[in-house]
Amino acid sequence: MARILIVEDDDNQRLLYRETFLDEGFEVSEARDGRTAIACIERERPDAVILDIAMPGMDGLQTLTRIHDLSPRLPVVLNTAYAAYQSRYVSWIADAYVIKSSNPDKLRRAVLKVLDDARGDA
Repeated sequence: MARILIVEDDDNQRLLYRETFLDEGFEVSEARDGRTAIACIERERPDAVILDIAMPGMDGLQTLTRIHDLSPRLPVVLNTAYAAYQSRYVSWIADAYVIKSSNPDKLRRAVLKVLDDARGDA
């Protein structure tokens, strides 16, 4: 099964996403911030990234740019509580944009779609 990297500074959100994707049979790695995420991508080569935007230090949009420079074909799903970031052109690099909710089903569907799309491009 695919490996997902969850980049989320909120412990409760990260736990919810981890459990959701483990239940789906995914291998799950986690990072609390952008710098740790970049190191994890270099080390583990995940199949997709779930990326929060509002994080301390290197925010999600800065991290997205670094991910794209490092691995342009790596699917990234931006996952944020703020719809306003969607209008920033940097967010357009991402393969999907999902607004956070207490039900992770929309996020799960977005990840499955970007993984399916990535397999189709290979």
